[in-house]
Amino acid sequence: MRYKMIALMAFLLLLAFGYTVAPNSAEINLYDILSAPSSAHILGTDELGRDILARLIEGIMLSISVGVAVCVISAIIGTIVGVISAWLGGFWDSILMRITDVFLSFPGVLIAIGIAALAGPSVTNIIIALGFLGWVTFARLARAGTLSVKEMEFVQAARLSTVPNVTILTRYILPNITAPLIIECIFTISGAMLAEAGLSFLGIGVQAPQASLGTMLREGARYMLVSPHMVFFSGFALMLLVLLLNLMGEAARSKLDVKK
Repeated sequence: MRYKMIALMAFLLLLAFGYTVAPNSAEINLYDILSAPSSAHILGTDELGRDILARLIEGIMLSISVGVAVCVISAIIGTIVGVISAWLGGFWDSILMRITDVFLSFPGVLIAIGIAALAGPSVTNIIIALGFLGWVTFARLARAGTLSVKEMEFVQAARLSTVPNVTILTRYILPNITAPLIIECIFTISGAMLAEAGLSFLGIGVQAPQASLGTMLREGARYMLVSPHMVFFSGFALMLLVLLLNLMGEAARSKLDVKK
């Protein structure tokens, strides 16, 4: 786990450094289109002569931003719903869990495509669309953890001591259910990155001239036979980043001994 964290931090620092020194990702040079990797352009150029390295860095930064934003929205909504559902129990627990089941029954990617298509293609709409359905797993994890913790002696003692419910939830319940939620955050970020790339690849995500790994794959697919580097670098970057996050998630799960 520690070495994976170090690798991820080194990757992010290298990415941030590259973002500051890379050329303008939207700069068009029609005299240097579809050029192969060279000293002038380390990863080559695309069909408009734009530097692929600069666009790759911008695309990775955008993917990470979308993933983190979706994770934050999903975690906040899901944790609140799950904790309240388990704490109140009875009627409210049944109602909230039935609502959760309804959202869980929807095909996530198709709903995200529908929301993004109706609201219009943009980064904000992608985040809203993915966060709209991503909270369900957090709600189930938070509910399961709360049901277990609230029966423990220290929580029962706090309730008998007339400690306010808000204090019990924030001081005694939440700190003891964070482990599975943190693990789920890692997988949610990687899943959101893949979903954003898929939506952008379909043309209903990030729009030009803003760079995205999905749009780079879509643009490069048309020139795969003459300039395969356009697809290779963006696809490899997406695969590497998602793989690293998934490995971190698995390592965290093993370290914390959490069964999902």
